[in-house]
Parts: sequence; C-alpha cells; structure tokens
Amino acid sequence: MTVMTMKQKEIAALLDEPACSHNQKAKSGCARPTPGATAGGCAFDGAQIALLPIADVAHIVHGGIACAGSSWDNRGTRSSGAQLFRIGMTTDLTEQDVIMGRGEKRLFHAIKQAIDSYSPAAVFVYNSCIPAMIGDDIGAVCKEAAQRWGIPVIPVDAAGFYGSKNLGNRIAGETMVKYVCGGREPDPLPPHCQREGITVHDIALIGEYNIAGELWHVLPLLDELGLRVLCTLSGDARFHEVQTLHRSKANMMVCSKAMINVARKLREAYDTPWFEGSFYGVADVSMALREFARLLNDDHLQQRTEALIAREEAAIFQQLQPWREKLQGRKVLLYTGGVKSWSIIAALQDLGMTVVATGTKKSTEEDKARIRELMGSDALMIEDGNPRALIELVRQYQVDILIAGGRNMYTALKARIPFLDINQEREFAYAGYRGMVELARQLWLTLNSPIWSAVRQPPPWQAAQPLALQMRQQEVSP
Repeated sequence: MTVMTMKQKEIAALLDEPACSHNQKAKSGCARPTPGATAGGCAFDGAQIALLPIADVAHIVHGGIACAGSSWDNRGTRSSGAQLFRIGMTTDLTEQDVIMGRGEKRLFHAIKQAIDSYSPAAVFVYNSCIPAMIGDDIGAVCKEAAQRWGIPVIPVDAAGFYGSKNLGNRIAGETMVKYVCGGREPDPLPPHCQREGITVHDIALIGEYNIAGELWHVLPLLDELGLRVLCTLSGDARFHEVQTLHRSKANMMVCSKAMINVARKLREAYDTPWFEGSFYGVADVSMALREFARLLNDDHLQQRTEALIAREEAAIFQQLQPWREKLQGRKVLLYTGGVKSWSIIAALQDLGMTVVATGTKKSTEEDKARIRELMGSDALMIEDGNPRALIELVRQYQVDILIAGGRNMYTALKARIPFLDINQEREFAYAGYRGMVELARQLWLTLNSPIWSAVRQPPPWQAAQPLALQMRQQEVSP
C-alpha cells in the first residue's frame, strides 16, 4: 500500500465523522472540496490555526516561504505567558531544494535550530503542498529528531490540497489525540484549591482559541465553581496541558464541530462525556455552566452553579439595560460562517437587536438548524455573499450595521455602512457575561460614530457646484 493511498483512507475517515449528525443523516460525509473551493482556507491553514495558540511550542512550516506568512499577531489569540508561538519558523524550500531532493535535510536542520535557539517544550512540523507532492517523509524525520534531541517532535501532515480548512482542523485534532494526549498525568491540586466541602472537577475546552483573551472572561466563573480546566485546545495552552487531556471528566466543544473527532475519541477511549456549547450571549453562557454541572453529576455543584448564574445574570441584566435601550430594534446583517452564524445571533438578540440575515458558508446542517430555531423557519441564510449582494441586502432591509470578518470591512466602509469585526483578528473579547457588555459597547460606538453622518452628506464640491455654474454663466453672457 502506497503512502498516498494510506493518506487518502485517513482523510476519508476524517471526512466521514460518526459523531457529526450531518454525516449520519447524509450518509456521505463532509463535502469534498472542488478546485478553487479551498481559497481562503485550506487544510494546512486549518491545522495551523487550530494548533498555533499552543504557546510554548516551536511551530515549523515545512514548505515555501509563502505558506509561513506573518505569524506575529496574525490572529487575535492571546497568551498569558509564553510567546514562542508568535515566532514564524519555516524551512523556506526553494526550487533547488525540490530538484536536488534536500527537503528532508532542510527540515532536520530546521528542527535542530529551533531546539538550540528556543528550547521549546515540543516542536510541531506542518506539512504543506510542496513537500507532500515530492514525497518528503516528515514522520520519519520527526521521529529521528525526537530520538536525537529528546524533545517531542510532532508531524502535522495537513498539506493544503488534502481538502478544506475544516478538514485541517480535524487533522490537527487527530494528531493531538494520536501523538500528544496521554503523555503525562495532571499536576496534583495545590493546597489552596482543596476547599472544604467542595469537590474539584477536571474539565477541558475543545475548540477554544482565546481570541482577544475571551477565555479569561470565563475562567473565573469555572474556578469559582471548582472546575479546573486541564486543557484548552488550544487557546493559551501549553504542551504539557494537552498531554493531560485524557484525564478530563467532562469536555465542552466550544461552538465548533471542527474538532468533534477529538471529543468523540476521548469519549470512546476514556468514557469522557461532552457537549457542544457557546460562551456568546447570556443564555448560552448559563447553559454551558449548567451542562458541566449536569455531566459531572454533582448535586452540590449544581446548586452552586444555579446560585452563580442567578447572581451573574442579575448583575449583567442591570448593566445591559442602558445599552438595550440604545440598541433596541436596530437591524443587523451578520455575515460570518461556521458556528458564529448562530452563536452571535443569540448574543445580539439578548441586546434586543434584530438579525435580518446570517451567512452560512462554513456552517454545518446542525448550525443551520440552530439558526432556524433562533430566527424562525423563514430565516434568511446567505450561502455565498459577494460584496454587491451584501450591499443590496443592507439597502433592502435598511440594515443599521454589518457584522462580519475583516475581509468585508472595506466593502462596508466604501458603502458607508457601519461595520464591526467579529472574526479572529479582532481586539475585543465578547465571550462570557463580561463580554456581553463589551459587545454592546462596541456596537453602540460603531453605530453612533459621527463619521457616518459626515460621509453620507453630499461632498462640498457638489454643494458649491450651482454657484460655480452661475458664475461661469455670468462670465460668458454678453
């Protein structure tokens, strides 16, 4: 059996995910990409995005320099300590390396340089299209390097042409389960955590990337309830934390089906229950806390959870009331794919805003079902919105604000439409109870900016045009 045939079977297994209700219904797995369909997110991109927030790891891109891109703050993930993940590392393959077959040698020396220069907790090697096509065996190189230097060197075989960004996320998760998970046991609880009458439960958050520090809005709530987060895969994570993922007693898939294979395999191997939830919106945050208490089956925990929810909801509703009065009835066009297509809707509805349409380009069938549940059976879903179509929807429904990713920002600004960035490059955290106040604040600042009234007025030269024409007419008159 050839290496490529083996890889094709592995990819087919990842596409046909048993835990995905859409796959069970369709009996055909996730859709395979057509040529050009991976633009804006290939398998390599998905794998790197999923694992890059592991902060103390050296992330090496094996391939051309273009695949490495700019790693310093290329997305909004935050770290509470280590910053190694921000340093871009690549083997920078050239035509001469391909012709002379030097790819594996360059990779071996790149791993050595990363270890000598930074002493990382581990090294992740991301395969890209060029070495995958010429047949570089990154698995063998990583194995040899790990034996030579005594540091885990993990191959992440996710060449771009394997498929979509979603597939890359799953390859990343599969790699963590195969090579990392189970590598060590969790640290014992520190003395101050052993509080009288409270059982501390170990949990994990899968698919949480700590964009703009959102994780830090949620951790205090979990800590108060006695829930120790062993690992977040992968926001603000450390390599040794990912190694303990198998000891979690309950897992939360943070509004993303991309790593559902991780949750499924942990359940099959370690009988770890899991659920899918969101930290966007007051109701969804409360629901996530309740689900943890339910899965852990601790009566005392459930009582403390209800008390915390009652306290936090009373406080947040009071803080949100002035913002609700300002935002009530404002119309929103939400153009973002995946789980944000429904998770952000719940947060906006908590603020009294009306979502007239939402994008579903990267959403699963279950995501779409949640949209219908929130917006009604006649919910307008945008599968693929080009700039002209988005502007037409804004004018047709008299939309007050466009909430989308950064690539749509200039479309909105050119059309003089208020715009709020909701994707990974943003600088503001919207998760948790505290995040709702920040979301409301940013929405109002955007809508109430004086720039909109200025740019929507006729330009000065148009206002002065009649007078100029009058003067020219007087000059030419006999």
